[in-house]
Amino acid sequence: MKKMSIKAVAETLKISTATVSYILNGKAKEKRISDELTKRVLAYVEENNFKPNHLAKSLRTGKTNVIGLIVEDIADPFFASVAGNIETIAYENGYKIIYSSTKNDTVKAKELINTFRERNVDGYIITPTENLESEISQLIKSGLPVVLFDRNCTDIEVSYVGMDNFESSYKAAKYLVNHGYKNIAFVTLDSPQAQMIDRLLGYEKAVYEKRIPSIVKKFEYNSAKVNNITNDIGQFLEENPAIDAIFFATNYLAIRGIEMMNRAGIKIGKGMGVMVFDDNDLFRIHQPSISAIAQPIEEMSKQLINTLLEHMENADKYLAKEYILPASIVVRDSTTKI
Repeated sequence: MKKMSIKAVAETLKISTATVSYILNGKAKEKRISDELTKRVLAYVEENNFKPNHLAKSLRTGKTNVIGLIVEDIADPFFASVAGNIETIAYENGYKIIYSSTKNDTVKAKELINTFRERNVDGYIITPTENLESEISQLIKSGLPVVLFDRNCTDIEVSYVGMDNFESSYKAAKYLVNHGYKNIAFVTLDSPQAQMIDRLLGYEKAVYEKRIPSIVKKFEYNSAKVNNITNDIGQFLEENPAIDAIFFATNYLAIRGIEMMNRAGIKIGKGMGVMVFDDNDLFRIHQPSISAIAQPIEEMSKQLINTLLEHMENADKYLAKEYILPASIVVRDSTTKI
């Protein structure tokens, strides 16, 4: 069956395309179109199951009421929680969300931005990969509102919502030091991303202040995400038998490490202290429960969507804003040193 268009409706009823458009967009009375003609057009489109082309409508109005959300991995509990909160607030304000994951791939991130531009989304919330500054700058120059989160691009004037990774990591590592742990390992990603560097530096500062050794193990991003690295973590512990606590820089690294320790019979909380950056329900229900840095997901989500909505309401003047929110340390059984 041939797809019907506004032009086809107008030609069949022998009226202008503008008249059809006004009626379908609820502007018949405003444009003083008669009730009789309005009923005739509506009856015809209903009879023929006609649905207006939303892209065409967006080109006429300049709005789609759709927001593009681009994150590292929508399946990750942190990003999924933020997305869920954003979607709720956006819907309350008349907007829908399109999600996509970059998998930390810059080429894919650029392709997603181009795809969202083709779909004419009204605004962007982005967790940027490396080397994405040019694309983000181009969005802003084109008058498209953008807010970054989790990672910032410090070389461009762009709004950002995130947390203080350095201070949060420092406080968590300092907590371990102050509770008697002498050989604290930091398991992280070998990444140039600012948030990962800040987490490492926070740990380094805490152990340096107490003059205890820095013990760092780094994994490649793709290896940590895709491969089973439990054996590698086990080997790392075998090579460093003095380790009495591990601070994991991400929750998925922690899950791999906890799996290894459970399998090896290492007693978490008694034989080995464990701290994780980024809380997860799994850490709350695990026995023993796992101490973690809890990111302010609800507050972050509200600030993200409200900042973007503010930019969309003032699209003619983009003034970059930065919001750094505090995290909290949730102390559980895994850091009770005996």
